[in-house]
Amino acid sequence: MQKKPTVTLKELSQKLELSISTVSRALNDHPDISRSTKDRVQKLAKALDYSPNLFAKGFRSHSTHILGVIVPNISHYFTSTILKGILDEAETSGYRVIISESKNNETKQTEMLKTMTQFGVDGILIALARKTSSINDVLQILKRLPLVMFDKVSDKIPCTQVIIDDEEAAFNAVEHLINIGKKRIAIIKETENSFNSEKRFLGYLRALKEHNMPIDDKIILSTEDISLTNGRRLTNLLLSMKKRPDAIFAITDNAGIGAIKALNKFKVKVPEEIAVVGFSNSLGSTIIQPALTTVDQPGSKIGRTAVKYLIEEIENPKKDIVTKTITVKTNLIVRDSSFKA
Repeated sequence: MQKKPTVTLKELSQKLELSISTVSRALNDHPDISRSTKDRVQKLAKALDYSPNLFAKGFRSHSTHILGVIVPNISHYFTSTILKGILDEAETSGYRVIISESKNNETKQTEMLKTMTQFGVDGILIALARKTSSINDVLQILKRLPLVMFDKVSDKIPCTQVIIDDEEAAFNAVEHLINIGKKRIAIIKETENSFNSEKRFLGYLRALKEHNMPIDDKIILSTEDISLTNGRRLTNLLLSMKKRPDAIFAITDNAGIGAIKALNKFKVKVPEEIAVVGFSNSLGSTIIQPALTTVDQPGSKIGRTAVKYLIEEIENPKKDIVTKTITVKTNLIVRDSSFKA
């Protein structure tokens, strides 16, 4: 089927015998244009299926009302909840959103930043790729466009950042395990260069220190990919130890679910022999048996908050923006994997 040619503003103006500026203002319901002219223009535009070119419009007005969003992994459950909040708040505020995925690759992240500026977005929301070694590209963008970071951030980038208190959330999770009587608590975390993982590790260490519990490097396990498969694999290592832990804190739900699967396979009683706590409150945390105790991260609220601060910067370009860190509160949801009757 042959495609219809795109109708332009110029063609509308020629058919109506009006100037391009008059047609444009009529389509935008400008008060200087009479009701009868607006009706004529809008009727023809509808009949010809006219659709405005947002990028051309943005070039003229220096505003596209489009936000660029870059995330490391679009399929991650927590990320999807953040994106839902971003989309809802942007729509409420009259903005459209372009979403792209860096796939946790720094080179791809740089490409996406360039693409966003080429699209003429009004501002950018970004969660950094896991191993972002250089922040120069982000700093360059920050000189040209409003930029707000969320979830995976860097304290070296002077912009508004929306996060949870990973350290405090981890502290509360480990303290919960201590309060139910656990004495030897293992952690499954990511290898270095992960902002979130290191903050959660600090929370783990702080909880042990504040409760005068020993820190044993043998039960501090790290993996490059903090997945269900590696959660299961590392739990198998813990089970092979002569002195097993009596609890596992996994810094993601996937790793926690993997831990429970390994414990179930070897008929280890959860939580009586080994309790497990995860992080994220994913859908899988309620499906696994026993259900996983986990830190609930309010992804939608993080997304909404990030959009609000970005739009405030976009719409107040002459205002001196005070960069700030906004911390969204988390909650520990206690389920059967650590419940003490």
